[in-house]
Amino acid sequence: MHGWFPENISTFGADVDGVFYLIYYIVGFWFLLTQAAIFYFVIRFRRRAGQPAAYIRGDTWKQLSWILIPAAIVLVLDLGIDAAGARVWEEIKTRVPAGDVHLEINAKQFEWMITYPGADDQLGTADDFIVNSELHVPVDKDVRITLKSNDVVHSFFLPNVRLKQDVVPGRAIDVWFKVTKPGTYELACSELCGFGHYTMRGTFIVQTPEEYDRWVRAHSANA
Repeated sequence: MHGWFPENISTFGADVDGVFYLIYYIVGFWFLLTQAAIFYFVIRFRRRAGQPAAYIRGDTWKQLSWILIPAAIVLVLDLGIDAAGARVWEEIKTRVPAGDVHLEINAKQFEWMITYPGADDQLGTADDFIVNSELHVPVDKDVRITLKSNDVVHSFFLPNVRLKQDVVPGRAIDVWFKVTKPGTYELACSELCGFGHYTMRGTFIVQTPEEYDRWVRAHSANA
């Protein structure tokens, strides 16, 4: 599984990957063990001349243990996965910081309309400006984004950040992240949102704080 994911560039991405790896190794181990047991029983108890099949009622504790013990193991492992996932979920979804940078994104068929604060760093003022499907953020800063939809349900997805959030009409949903590596990455919609869903792709650009400030000032002046 290592190397299958896109490069992680967020502070919480490793925790998200850790949950995937946990599920992968647990399921993989028991899958292989189960297949080995099936092949063993198929060969060991295959039909043979002079050996009639036995009818097992399954009403003794010894026989029931074949069901109860695996069920208990599955329950314990499932609770462990749930606990690991809940910890990561709380870190990403429920602890949304105020953010060093606050942006607003309005999703619509089939583009991302991204509103940036101007030089005053405050949304909802005269120097705000909008850029279509081009998300710029500074590196090593807490970024808070308010997501809104103008029409249907979309899904805001930054694969390299390990962040995915449905964007629901009539709701304003805050998400956050901190990225650690400058570069150009993908912004995608991961929810089938209409006939042009495949075109709803944007560019995610991580810049140094100085580069980001220069970019904001230039676009704010043009706006």
